[in-house]
Amino acid sequence: MATFPFELVSPERLVYSGAVTEVIVPGSEGEFGVLAGHAPFVSTLKPGVLTIKGDGAEKKLFVRGGFAEANPAGLTVLAETAVPLSELRHELLAQMIKDAEEDVEDAKGDAAMLRATSYLDALKTTAAAIEADAHSVRIERLGVS
Repeated sequence: MATFPFELVSPERLVYSGAVTEVIVPGSEGEFGVLAGHAPFVSTLKPGVLTIKGDGAEKKLFVRGGFAEANPAGLTVLAETAVPLSELRHELLAQMIKDAEEDVEDAKGDAAMLRATSYLDALKTTAAAIEADAHSVRIERLGVS
């Protein structure tokens, strides 16, 4: 499969840079996948799981805020937050979900409610993705295919 250059950048650091075969991005209008030769476009991000595929492996990260730009030179994602799922501790994610639930309860107005609900949904999706990854790792360790 053809590869293309991909960079994931957060305010703190360059999170990932390299040739990849596919990136699945949580866009504000829905999840989208980018392959080599993708048409140019720009999209804002919604909180969720970004998946990087290449060299027969997948890397999943929680991203929040920012945007993605695909162009002939590749794909660049600038995210306010980018944390590998493997580094998200269960306790931290549970606290983030609790805080987001409180934000939904406290939201005043449609726009604030939409933002708070969207963020809460993304956190719950991320928690489910982490659980699914942990389950698949347990299965791999047992040698079940």
